[in-house]
Amino acid sequence: MREMLEDLIQKFNAKVESDPAFRAELSDLSKTVMIELKDGTKYHFIVKDAKVAGLLDGGVDHADITIVTDAGTLRALILREIGPFKAYATGKIKLKGSLEDLARFRKFF
Repeated sequence: MREMLEDLIQKFNAKVESDPAFRAELSDLSKTVMIELKDGTKYHFIVKDAKVAGLLDGGVDHADITIVTDAGTLRALILREIGPFKAYATGKIKLKGSLEDLARFRKFF
């Protein structure tokens, strides 16, 4: 799972570099995102200065966005076998955060 998430971060950062409008949208953004898998595994990363520096092991106390799901659903999201809104609507993924932050969540998938 870690490799898939790192690849997703790499693609996200490449999109930011190649898309000036996307980069401008994220320029003043600083958010901490935590991914909590149902098996107890946790990762987090920080979106700051229009990029993600890297994936870190473990959780954080005050994440702006928390994604709670199982490894299979996260894998399906990354591989685009399921969309984020369908995963949310069917209860396969739970999201915690402000509505504005959650709307930005879709940009990762």
